[in-house]
Amino acid sequence: MLKMNATGILEEMTKASEKLAKGYEVLQNIKEVEIGALPKELVWQNDLVKLYHYKRETPAKCKIPVLVSFAIMNRQDVLDLQPDRSMMKKLLEEGLDIYIMDWGYPQKQHRYLTMEDYILGFMNDAVDFIRKTTKNDKIHKMGICQGGTFSAIYASIFPEKFKTLTTFVAPYDFSGNECMLYRWTKDIDIDAMIEANDGIIPADMIDSGFSMLKPSANASKYINVMNIIQDEDKMLNYLRMEKWKADCPDQSGEMFRKYIKDLWRDNKLIKGEFVLGGHQVNLKNLNMPFLNIFATEDNIIPNNSTTPINDVIGSKDKETYAFPGGHIGVFVGAKSQKELAPKVAKWVLDRS
Repeated sequence: MLKMNATGILEEMTKASEKLAKGYEVLQNIKEVEIGALPKELVWQNDLVKLYHYKRETPAKCKIPVLVSFAIMNRQDVLDLQPDRSMMKKLLEEGLDIYIMDWGYPQKQHRYLTMEDYILGFMNDAVDFIRKTTKNDKIHKMGICQGGTFSAIYASIFPEKFKTLTTFVAPYDFSGNECMLYRWTKDIDIDAMIEANDGIIPADMIDSGFSMLKPSANASKYINVMNIIQDEDKMLNYLRMEKWKADCPDQSGEMFRKYIKDLWRDNKLIKGEFVLGGHQVNLKNLNMPFLNIFATEDNIIPNNSTTPINDVIGSKDKETYAFPGGHIGVFVGAKSQKELAPKVAKWVLDRS
């Protein structure tokens, strides 16, 4: 029996060694891992923030442009991860005319940027640039995660600028504690964190926090690599996602301070107590058609943090879409490309 076990172990070790050797050859052949490859043109820039316009081969079905804003703490490239996993590509194919914001990489000189700078400054300037250059008083707006929260805040202050608002997996009600992220933010000393890091919240700190939300996923991810290491296409899929995850920007301390204290800790937005740059943010003023998308298996932004906004906004044309999947699957999953993106595009086109 011992001899058989030893023989079996030796065979498994041999197979693993052969697999690693083949995997090494595969990795040697991969010269570049590219994401965000859809052609686009830089049309506007304000300091570290840039605005791109996606190029089209055919005229858009929708004459009213769409502005997309991703979360500041991640890169928007995940929306265009690769040709067969690109929400932006699918929305373009469905006929939308799309602009996207690149929030950039804050440096030490940006440590005093506030939420006012990001929402009433950068976002407002990008919105007005598109409105002016395309001659549209109102444009369509899409916001993802934190970018969705910021878009809803902006839309509540300037509702006259938006034809529609669509948000994906965005947090609005921060009262729950079922997710570790929501517990941590109520207890952390954000002032001490900012002071200890010279006014900038390091990307590694934020990334570590997200990684701890589901430790088992991180462990299984590396184990599963062994099953795909010999397949170049699958390895490229894996490496693209890993490249995106590793490319997290640092955060302005002042922006992060208000974001954590007023929203995550004190839950002022949903309570109607949030003030931004002298504007009392009343979600009742969000009166344009509103599409609210949440992921049923989201382990980062729980469903009961996303859905309550539909009960407090002023819009009469409002819809909730339950996407069967996780937080990131909303953008890169096969179901996202086949069903969600066409659904979103049709919803926007019908209101254009």
